[in-house]
Amino acid sequence: MARSLTQLELLMELEPIAEQNVNRHLSMAKDWHPHDYVPWDEGRNFAAMDGDDWELGQSRLSEVARAAMITNLLTEDNLPSYHREIAENFSQDGAWGTWVGRWTAEENRHGIVIRDYLVVTRGVDPVALERDRMVHMTNGYSAMNLVQRGTGNQAIRADAGFMHSVVYVTFQELATRVSHRNTGKVCNDPIADRMLQRIAADENLHMIFYRNICEAALDVSPDQALEAICNVVQNFQMPGAGMPNFRRNGVLMAKHGIYDLRQHLEEVVMPVLKKWNVMERNDFGARGEQLRNDLGEFIERLRKDVVRFEEQRDKALAREAARREHAMA
Repeated sequence: MARSLTQLELLMELEPIAEQNVNRHLSMAKDWHPHDYVPWDEGRNFAAMDGDDWELGQSRLSEVARAAMITNLLTEDNLPSYHREIAENFSQDGAWGTWVGRWTAEENRHGIVIRDYLVVTRGVDPVALERDRMVHMTNGYSAMNLVQRGTGNQAIRADAGFMHSVVYVTFQELATRVSHRNTGKVCNDPIADRMLQRIAADENLHMIFYRNICEAALDVSPDQALEAICNVVQNFQMPGAGMPNFRRNGVLMAKHGIYDLRQHLEEVVMPVLKKWNVMERNDFGARGEQLRNDLGEFIERLRKDVVRFEEQRDKALAREAARREHAMA
Protein backbone atom coordinates (compact mmCIF):
# COMPACT_ATOMS: atom_id res chain seq x y z
CA MET A 1 0.00 0.00 0.00
CA ALA A 2 1.37 3.40 -0.97
CA ARG A 3 2.42 5.62 1.90
CA SER A 4 0.49 8.82 2.46
CA LEU A 5 2.66 11.90 2.20
CA THR A 6 2.91 14.45 4.96
CA GLN A 7 1.67 17.96 4.34
CA LEU A 8 5.26 19.19 3.98
CA GLU A 9 6.10 16.43 1.51
CA LEU A 10 3.03 17.29 -0.57
CA LEU A 11 3.92 20.98 -0.63
CA MET A 12 7.47 20.25 -1.71
CA GLU A 13 6.41 17.71 -4.34
CA LEU A 14 3.78 20.01 -5.81
CA GLU A 15 5.65 23.31 -5.66
CA PRO A 16 6.85 23.11 -9.30
CA ILE A 17 3.22 22.63 -10.35
CA ALA A 18 2.20 25.56 -8.19
CA GLU A 19 4.85 27.75 -9.80
CA GLN A 20 3.69 26.78 -13.30
CA ASN A 21 0.11 27.59 -12.42
CA VAL A 22 0.94 30.88 -10.71
CA ASN A 23 2.70 31.96 -13.89
CA ARG A 24 -0.22 30.74 -15.97
CA HIS A 25 -2.66 32.66 -13.83
CA LEU A 26 -0.65 35.89 -13.98
CA SER A 27 -0.47 35.62 -17.76
CA MET A 28 -4.26 35.25 -18.05
CA ALA A 29 -5.65 37.42 -15.24
CA LYS A 30 -6.98 40.82 -16.32
CA ASP A 31 -6.65 43.89 -14.14
CA TRP A 32 -9.93 45.60 -13.34
CA HIS A 33 -11.05 48.29 -10.93
CA PRO A 34 -14.09 48.08 -8.66
CA HIS A 35 -14.98 51.76 -9.09
CA ASP A 36 -15.58 51.16 -12.81
CA TYR A 37 -18.54 48.90 -12.04
CA VAL A 38 -20.51 51.17 -9.69
CA PRO A 39 -23.09 53.81 -10.81
CA TRP A 40 -21.80 56.51 -8.47
CA ASP A 41 -24.21 59.16 -9.78
CA GLU A 42 -27.06 57.25 -8.12
CA GLY A 43 -25.56 57.72 -4.65
CA ARG A 44 -26.92 60.02 -1.94
CA ASN A 45 -26.48 60.59 1.76
CA PHE A 46 -28.06 58.55 4.52
CA ALA A 47 -29.67 60.08 7.63
CA ALA A 48 -26.40 60.41 9.56
CA MET A 49 -25.37 63.00 6.97
CA ASP A 50 -28.76 64.71 6.63
CA GLY A 51 -30.04 62.33 3.97
CA ASP A 52 -32.60 59.53 4.02
CA ASP A 53 -32.09 56.10 5.51
CA TRP A 54 -32.88 52.96 3.55
CA GLU A 55 -36.43 51.82 2.86
CA LEU A 56 -37.51 48.75 0.92
CA GLY A 57 -39.15 50.82 -1.79
CA GLN A 58 -35.75 52.28 -2.74
CA SER A 59 -34.46 48.91 -3.97
CA ARG A 60 -34.90 47.93 -7.60
CA LEU A 61 -33.91 44.36 -6.78
CA SER A 62 -36.45 41.58 -6.34
CA GLU A 63 -36.60 39.58 -3.13
CA VAL A 64 -34.67 36.76 -4.82
CA ALA A 65 -31.99 39.11 -6.16
CA ARG A 66 -31.57 40.74 -2.74
CA ALA A 67 -31.20 37.35 -1.04
CA ALA A 68 -28.63 36.24 -3.60
CA MET A 69 -26.66 39.49 -3.47
CA ILE A 70 -26.49 39.42 0.33
CA THR A 71 -25.45 35.76 0.35
CA ASN A 72 -22.75 36.33 -2.27
CA LEU A 73 -21.41 39.44 -0.54
CA LEU A 74 -21.29 37.94 2.94
CA THR A 75 -19.51 34.94 1.46
CA GLU A 76 -16.88 37.24 -0.05
CA ASP A 77 -16.63 39.17 3.23
CA ASN A 78 -15.18 36.17 5.03
CA LEU A 79 -11.93 36.60 3.09
CA PRO A 80 -9.77 36.95 6.25
CA SER A 81 -10.83 33.43 7.27
CA TYR A 82 -10.17 32.06 3.78
CA HIS A 83 -6.76 33.73 3.73
CA ARG A 84 -5.90 32.18 7.08
CA GLU A 85 -7.09 28.78 5.85
CA ILE A 86 -4.87 28.66 2.78
CA ALA A 87 -1.93 30.46 4.42
CA GLU A 88 -1.86 27.87 7.20
CA ASN A 89 -2.23 24.90 4.86
CA PHE A 90 -0.03 26.14 2.04
CA SER A 91 3.24 27.93 2.60
CA GLN A 92 4.07 31.62 2.66
CA ASP A 93 7.32 30.98 0.77
CA GLY A 94 8.03 30.55 -2.93
CA ALA A 95 5.22 29.93 -5.39
CA TRP A 96 2.79 29.01 -2.63
CA GLY A 97 3.31 32.35 -0.89
CA THR A 98 2.98 34.25 -4.16
CA TRP A 99 -0.33 32.54 -4.85
CA VAL A 100 -1.72 33.15 -1.36
CA GLY A 101 -1.01 36.87 -1.65
CA ARG A 102 -2.24 37.27 -5.21
CA TRP A 103 -5.41 35.23 -4.66
CA THR A 104 -6.26 37.22 -1.53
CA ALA A 105 -5.75 40.55 -3.29
CA GLU A 106 -7.95 39.52 -6.21
CA GLU A 107 -10.70 38.14 -3.98
CA ASN A 108 -10.77 41.35 -1.95
CA ARG A 109 -12.04 43.25 -4.99
CA HIS A 110 -15.20 41.15 -5.05
CA GLY A 111 -16.48 42.27 -1.68
CA ILE A 112 -15.49 45.88 -2.39
CA VAL A 113 -17.41 46.17 -5.64
CA ILE A 114 -20.56 44.30 -4.56
CA ARG A 115 -20.89 46.39 -1.37
CA ASP A 116 -20.26 49.67 -3.19
CA TYR A 117 -22.90 48.74 -5.78
CA LEU A 118 -25.49 47.76 -3.16
CA VAL A 119 -24.94 50.85 -1.00
CA VAL A 120 -24.90 53.32 -3.89
CA THR A 121 -28.02 51.86 -5.54
CA ARG A 122 -29.71 51.19 -2.17
CA GLY A 123 -30.24 47.62 -3.27
CA VAL A 124 -30.37 46.18 0.27
CA ASP A 125 -30.67 47.44 3.84
CA PRO A 126 -27.10 48.55 4.71
CA VAL A 127 -27.71 48.37 8.46
CA ALA A 128 -28.96 44.79 8.36
CA LEU A 129 -26.13 43.93 5.97
CA GLU A 130 -23.52 45.28 8.39
CA ARG A 131 -25.03 43.44 11.34
CA ASP A 132 -24.97 40.17 9.40
CA ARG A 133 -21.38 40.83 8.30
CA MET A 134 -20.29 41.24 11.91
CA VAL A 135 -21.91 37.94 12.90
CA HIS A 136 -20.61 36.01 9.90
CA MET A 137 -17.01 37.23 10.11
CA THR A 138 -16.90 36.75 13.88
CA ASN A 139 -17.96 33.13 13.40
CA GLY A 140 -15.26 32.65 10.75
CA TYR A 141 -14.84 29.69 8.45
CA SER A 142 -12.88 26.45 8.20
CA ALA A 143 -13.07 23.97 5.32
CA MET A 144 -11.88 21.19 7.63
CA ASN A 145 -14.63 21.97 10.15
CA LEU A 146 -17.25 21.73 7.42
CA VAL A 147 -15.96 18.30 6.43
CA GLN A 148 -15.60 17.10 10.00
CA ARG A 149 -19.16 18.10 10.85
CA GLY A 150 -20.39 15.91 8.05
CA THR A 151 -18.30 12.80 8.59
CA GLY A 152 -19.64 11.71 11.95
CA ASN A 153 -17.18 9.34 13.61
CA GLN A 154 -14.90 9.12 10.60
CA ALA A 155 -11.41 10.27 11.60
CA ILE A 156 -9.52 12.77 9.46
CA ARG A 157 -5.77 12.75 9.79
CA ALA A 158 -4.12 15.79 11.36
CA ASP A 159 -1.94 16.21 8.24
CA ALA A 160 -4.91 16.22 5.86
CA GLY A 161 -5.42 19.98 5.95
CA PHE A 162 -3.68 20.81 2.69
CA MET A 163 -5.49 18.22 0.59
CA HIS A 164 -8.89 18.95 2.07
CA SER A 165 -8.47 22.69 1.67
CA VAL A 166 -7.31 22.55 -1.93
CA VAL A 167 -10.04 20.08 -2.90
CA TYR A 168 -12.74 22.07 -1.12
CA VAL A 169 -11.76 25.38 -2.67
CA THR A 170 -11.72 23.81 -6.15
CA PHE A 171 -15.41 22.95 -5.86
CA GLN A 172 -16.22 26.13 -3.92
CA GLU A 173 -14.69 28.49 -6.47
CA LEU A 174 -16.67 26.85 -9.25
CA ALA A 175 -19.87 26.92 -7.19
CA THR A 176 -19.33 30.60 -6.45
CA ARG A 177 -18.81 31.30 -10.15
CA VAL A 178 -22.17 29.70 -10.94
CA SER A 179 -23.89 31.63 -8.15
CA HIS A 180 -22.46 35.00 -9.21
CA ARG A 181 -23.34 34.55 -12.87
CA ASN A 182 -26.91 33.48 -12.14
CA THR A 183 -27.37 36.26 -9.59
CA GLY A 184 -26.44 38.77 -12.28
CA LYS A 185 -29.19 37.38 -14.50
CA VAL A 186 -31.96 37.88 -11.91
CA CYS A 187 -30.96 41.43 -10.94
CA ASN A 188 -32.63 42.90 -14.03
CA ASP A 189 -29.84 45.48 -14.14
CA PRO A 190 -27.13 45.40 -16.82
CA ILE A 191 -24.68 47.09 -14.45
CA ALA A 192 -25.08 44.36 -11.82
CA ASP A 193 -24.92 41.67 -14.49
CA ARG A 194 -21.68 43.08 -15.91
CA MET A 195 -20.15 43.38 -12.43
CA LEU A 196 -21.01 39.82 -11.45
CA GLN A 197 -19.77 38.43 -14.76
CA ARG A 198 -16.43 40.10 -14.03
CA ILE A 199 -16.30 38.51 -10.59
CA ALA A 200 -17.30 35.12 -12.00
CA ALA A 201 -14.40 35.30 -14.47
CA ASP A 202 -12.01 35.73 -11.55
CA GLU A 203 -13.55 32.79 -9.72
CA ASN A 204 -13.10 30.60 -12.77
CA LEU A 205 -9.38 31.36 -13.02
CA HIS A 206 -8.99 30.69 -9.29
CA MET A 207 -10.81 27.38 -9.67
CA ILE A 208 -8.46 26.33 -12.48
CA PHE A 209 -5.41 26.93 -10.28
CA TYR A 210 -6.76 24.77 -7.46
CA ARG A 211 -8.12 22.14 -9.85
CA ASN A 212 -4.70 21.77 -11.47
CA ILE A 213 -3.00 21.39 -8.09
CA CYS A 214 -5.47 18.63 -7.18
CA GLU A 215 -4.90 16.92 -10.51
CA ALA A 216 -1.18 16.81 -9.80
CA ALA A 217 -1.81 15.58 -6.25
CA LEU A 218 -3.82 12.68 -7.67
CA ASP A 219 -0.76 11.66 -9.67
CA VAL A 220 1.57 12.01 -6.68
CA SER A 221 -0.58 10.26 -4.05
CA PRO A 222 -3.78 8.89 -5.63
CA ASP A 223 -5.50 7.29 -2.65
CA GLN A 224 -4.67 10.19 -0.36
CA ALA A 225 -6.05 12.75 -2.80
CA LEU A 226 -9.16 10.66 -3.47
CA GLU A 227 -9.89 10.43 0.24
CA ALA A 228 -10.00 14.22 0.42
CA ILE A 229 -12.14 14.41 -2.72
CA CYS A 230 -14.66 11.92 -1.33
CA ASN A 231 -14.89 13.67 2.04
CA VAL A 232 -15.46 17.06 0.42
CA VAL A 233 -17.94 15.92 -2.25
CA GLN A 234 -20.01 13.87 0.17
CA ASN A 235 -20.14 16.60 2.82
CA PHE A 236 -19.97 19.76 0.74
CA GLN A 237 -21.44 22.95 2.14
CA MET A 238 -21.11 26.42 0.71
CA PRO A 239 -18.72 28.63 2.71
CA GLY A 240 -21.61 30.89 3.73
CA ALA A 241 -23.38 28.06 5.56
CA GLY A 242 -23.00 29.77 8.94
CA MET A 243 -24.23 33.23 7.96
CA PRO A 244 -27.52 34.65 9.27
CA ASN A 245 -30.57 33.63 7.18
CA PHE A 246 -28.43 31.31 5.04
CA ARG A 247 -31.05 28.58 4.93
CA ARG A 248 -33.87 30.93 3.94
CA ASN A 249 -31.79 32.70 1.32
CA GLY A 250 -30.38 29.42 0.04
CA VAL A 251 -33.89 28.03 -0.45
CA LEU A 252 -34.89 31.14 -2.41
CA MET A 253 -31.77 30.85 -4.56
CA ALA A 254 -32.38 27.17 -5.22
CA LYS A 255 -36.08 27.64 -5.95
CA HIS A 256 -35.34 30.30 -8.57
CA GLY A 257 -32.39 28.62 -10.28
CA ILE A 258 -29.49 30.66 -8.93
CA TYR A 259 -27.81 27.69 -7.27
CA ASP A 260 -29.71 24.45 -6.94
CA LEU A 261 -28.96 20.76 -6.59
CA ARG A 262 -28.84 20.05 -10.33
CA GLN A 263 -26.44 22.92 -10.92
CA HIS A 264 -24.28 21.65 -8.07
CA LEU A 265 -24.16 18.16 -9.56
CA GLU A 266 -23.96 18.95 -13.27
CA GLU A 267 -22.05 22.24 -13.32
CA VAL A 268 -19.74 21.77 -10.35
CA VAL A 269 -19.21 18.22 -9.11
CA MET A 270 -19.26 16.20 -12.32
CA PRO A 271 -17.14 18.50 -14.53
CA VAL A 272 -14.38 18.55 -11.92
CA LEU A 273 -14.46 14.79 -11.34
CA LYS A 274 -14.38 14.28 -15.11
CA LYS A 275 -11.39 16.61 -15.48
CA TRP A 276 -9.57 14.60 -12.82
CA ASN A 277 -10.57 11.35 -14.56
CA VAL A 278 -11.59 9.98 -11.17
CA MET A 279 -13.91 7.25 -12.42
CA GLU A 280 -11.51 5.94 -15.10
CA ARG A 281 -8.13 6.03 -13.34
CA ASN A 282 -6.31 2.74 -12.80
CA ASP A 283 -3.73 3.83 -10.22
CA PHE A 284 -5.78 3.56 -7.04
CA GLY A 285 -4.97 0.98 -4.39
CA ALA A 286 -7.51 -1.11 -2.49
CA ARG A 287 -8.45 1.82 -0.27
CA GLY A 288 -8.85 4.08 -3.28
CA GLU A 289 -11.02 1.57 -5.12
CA GLN A 290 -13.37 1.36 -2.13
CA LEU A 291 -13.49 5.14 -1.89
CA ARG A 292 -14.31 5.42 -5.58
CA ASN A 293 -17.14 2.89 -5.22
CA ASP A 294 -18.52 4.90 -2.31
CA LEU A 295 -18.27 8.07 -4.35
CA GLY A 296 -20.12 6.50 -7.27
CA GLU A 297 -22.93 5.37 -4.97
CA PHE A 298 -23.14 8.85 -3.47
CA ILE A 299 -23.44 10.45 -6.91
CA GLU A 300 -26.26 8.07 -7.84
CA ARG A 301 -28.11 9.05 -4.66
CA LEU A 302 -27.50 12.71 -5.48
CA ARG A 303 -29.01 12.24 -8.94
CA LYS A 304 -32.17 10.85 -7.34
CA ASP A 305 -32.20 13.75 -4.87
CA VAL A 306 -32.05 16.17 -7.82
CA VAL A 307 -35.22 14.67 -9.32
CA ARG A 308 -37.06 14.75 -5.99
CA PHE A 309 -36.01 18.34 -5.34
CA GLU A 310 -37.17 19.49 -8.77
CA GLU A 311 -40.52 17.76 -8.38
CA GLN A 312 -41.06 19.46 -5.03
CA ARG A 313 -39.88 22.82 -6.39
CA ASP A 314 -42.20 22.66 -9.40
CA LYS A 315 -45.17 21.94 -7.13
CA ALA A 316 -44.24 24.80 -4.81
CA LEU A 317 -43.88 27.26 -7.70
CA ALA A 318 -47.19 26.13 -9.15
CA ARG A 319 -48.92 26.73 -5.80
CA GLU A 320 -47.38 30.20 -5.56
CA ALA A 321 -48.53 31.04 -9.11
CA ALA A 322 -52.05 29.85 -8.32
CA ARG A 323 -52.18 32.01 -5.18
CA ARG A 324 -51.06 35.06 -7.16
CA GLU A 325 -53.73 34.47 -9.81
CA HIS A 326 -56.37 34.04 -7.12
CA ALA A 327 -55.28 37.25 -5.37
CA MET A 328 -55.51 39.19 -8.66
CA ALA A 329 -58.92 37.78 -9.58
